[in-house]
Amino acid sequence: MKLGVMSALFAGRPLEDVARTCAEAGLNAIELPVGAYPGKPYFEPERVLASSREQRRIKSILADHGLELSGLAVHGNPVHPNRTIARAHHQAYATAIKLAPKLGTDIVITFGGCPGGTKQDRTPNWVTCPWPNDFSEILRYQWDDVLVPYWSAQAKACAKCGVRTAWEAHPGFAVYNPETIIRLSERSMKASGLRGKPVLGANLDPSHFFWQGIDPVLAARTLGEAGLLFYVHAKDTELDRHEGPINGYLDARPYGDMNNRAWSFRTCGYGHGMEFWKPFVSMLRRYGYDHVLSIEHEDPLMSVEEGFTKAVEFLGEVLLEDKAATPWWT
Repeated sequence: MKLGVMSALFAGRPLEDVARTCAEAGLNAIELPVGAYPGKPYFEPERVLASSREQRRIKSILADHGLELSGLAVHGNPVHPNRTIARAHHQAYATAIKLAPKLGTDIVITFGGCPGGTKQDRTPNWVTCPWPNDFSEILRYQWDDVLVPYWSAQAKACAKCGVRTAWEAHPGFAVYNPETIIRLSERSMKASGLRGKPVLGANLDPSHFFWQGIDPVLAARTLGEAGLLFYVHAKDTELDRHEGPINGYLDARPYGDMNNRAWSFRTCGYGHGMEFWKPFVSMLRRYGYDHVLSIEHEDPLMSVEEGFTKAVEFLGEVLLEDKAATPWWT
């Protein structure tokens, strides 16, 4: 298994500088942002898609620093009820799935998206319970009329390009846990008429599961059994032992309000220690995942440099110890 980084945390720096930083930190891989929510990319994706010279330049930069391109990140909401936003995010995604194989990867990371509650809505509507019955009708509309038709079409586009889409399960979007990943993948693949291995699967980010009460180790097992472990983000979450038990973990207060929030994103090892990360990596390996742990930094208590460095050191030790513990007969 390789160690990499979701490099949007270095936004604003030249790609050459970022690649050098990753190589000096001992990383094997890099995930590049190419539009939608992650922010400004290191290059103009559509321009690179149209230029074999630019493609060779980018691949050369990564190769010169010993880095594998682990995936293209284009986290967005292509089913947003605001058509302007939906079109922009879809275009970024469509460009990414065409560009990915030209740059040497078959993984595109994004969100499943969240539609409105009706055709007339202008903002997304995330439903968390089936009653009153209005909510069940919203879910029917979102899944039957929007999500499955959209993603079945994208499954065909992915298959044509030889690419897999890895949804990052995230509250606020229709795909937020293992069950919704599996259900949308199965329904969309069936509607697409494609046969064989699914091209719509999971980017397993444990940080979004902790505060939902989901055990990421069991989630890895469930997704592994379904054949949907496509990609993994490495980010941690600290659960506040005082606030959570009082008010629960559905918390819409600003991320910076750490003194009052029930949970906060943290650098790997600062929310959960080896007692979580080692079994988590072992479970990934158990189900054949041998790609990348892609570090994502959103820790409000640490600078980019500090959080990145600490995550590399911690996860490097996790991978080393897990590999050493692997039975000789595997």
